[in-house]
Amino acid sequence: MAKMEHFEIPVDDLPRAQAFYKDVLGFDYTPWGDEMGVIRQPEGEGVNGDLHIRGELPHPTVVFTVDRIEDTVAVAVAAGGEQVGDIQQLDERSRWVYLRDSEGNVIGLYDEVAAD
Repeated sequence: MAKMEHFEIPVDDLPRAQAFYKDVLGFDYTPWGDEMGVIRQPEGEGVNGDLHIRGELPHPTVVFTVDRIEDTVAVAVAAGGEQVGDIQQLDERSRWVYLRDSEGNVIGLYDEVAAD
């Protein structure tokens, strides 16, 4: 069963967006290099996300943790979905991919599977 992992918010100006989410929602920000960083819920409650420089996907995305990306993509395709791009390796165990659902919305999938 999948669970919500995090959300992703594309931005044009990281410092401006960081200040907005801090001032409006009280989110703390930790940079992950020059083009992205994590925003954390106040008091450690709720789901955290990231701010990143706007790229291919111009809209916010919800990412779900699954047991194995390939299995979830197969079920999604059978249900009218579509894989968007290749599965990307984050490190030795962590991977992600985008998926278009039956309604055209893009979501992210994340798993932790040892590389083949």
